Amino acid sequence: MANRIHRKILVMSGKGGVGKSSIAVNLAVWLSGQGRRVGLLDIDIHGPSIPKLLRLEGTRLTGIDEKIEPVLYNDSLKVMSIAFMLSNPNEAVIWRGPMKHNMIQQFCDGVAWGDLDDLVVDCPPGTGDEALSAVQVLGTIHGVVIVTTPQDLAVVDVRKCVTFCKQLSLPVLGIIENMSGFICPHCGKRTDIFPGAGGEQIAEDFRVPYLGGIPMDPTVARACDAGKPLIAFEKDNPATQAFEDAFRPLLGEPEQHTEKKETTAMKIAIPLADGKLTAHFGHCGQFAILDVDPQSKTIRSQVTLEPPPHEPGVLPAWLAKQGVSVVIAGGMGQRAQTLFAEKNIEVIFGAPVDTPEALVSDYLAGALQTGENVCDH
Repeated sequence: MANRIHRKILVMSGKGGVGKSSIAVNLAVWLSGQGRRVGLLDIDIHGPSIPKLLRLEGTRLTGIDEKIEPVLYNDSLKVMSIAFMLSNPNEAVIWRGPMKHNMIQQFCDGVAWGDLDDLVVDCPPGTGDEALSAVQVLGTIHGVVIVTTPQDLAVVDVRKCVTFCKQLSLPVLGIIENMSGFICPHCGKRTDIFPGAGGEQIAEDFRVPYLGGIPMDPTVARACDAGKPLIAFEKDNPATQAFEDAFRPLLGEPEQHTEKKETTAMKIAIPLADGKLTAHFGHCGQFAILDVDPQSKTIRSQVTLEPPPHEPGVLPAWLAKQGVSVVIAGGMGQRAQTLFAEKNIEVIFGAPVDTPEALVSDYLAGALQTGENVCDH
């Protein structure tokens, strides 16, 4: 059964240590408490923390209909993280970009999410491979929530995060300033520990919404360590109220699943040499462009076109003009991947040398085997 996800929300930060994962967890739990069907996807390959924050450590995954079954936190919240696949919580994941991309694609396409109103994606810090892969694999993204702290060091990196979103045409839903002042647990008085108004200033400079500040409260840290999201277990805490105030603007209308969606066509492009996929993407002589029906998993038509002369940035624009939404390639450089992401074209690299019909059929069936990026330059 195909996944149907109404909204996909990325939670990002420019640097680590700003409490991004705790924001993502509390957002997902809060949305599920509003009667919505929610998924929480942890794509921090090297430092997954979602299972700890939800007290799900040690949970093992199961399969259903050749897909991975996500872990249930409650009746309306499903969770997926690479931590569920590690036999030892102290095990280091030492992977390069292509392997991380393949894992993120597996998390999206190979997990039985089912019908969701919201998929909250906890991204690792920064704007590297994982964030770019998420943009490529997830397709249409509803928007991004960016987390910062007030001090200048965090603000500088968060500005780059906002620029990343704008370069990839990702809507910024708003900025949340975490650790925004200290609330004394005895007298309730607020004290600003860090100077400046980092989150508000970034929002003003880039003309994006400022969702609010979450105060620094020892209860928040204790809740994280205990695996009990504050928003669900500490209803009267000032930080809980701050969470709710920040999240309320993110509440959209749940999708109505009662009506059957219309079948939509998609186009897949494959670089060719002698009628089969070629690893030399940028200098190939022809492209096969296949018009497919993703619902019935059939190829409707196929044409072979000669691309324009190779220059940086030409192929993404040309393929976008042809209506292509997916490119299957042997390999591709990082700069080219970024350019395709800007055109909202998903790139799948590491595909084997085969005919376009065979590759697309395997892709539609979820059986396309991919390996290393064989042309990463």
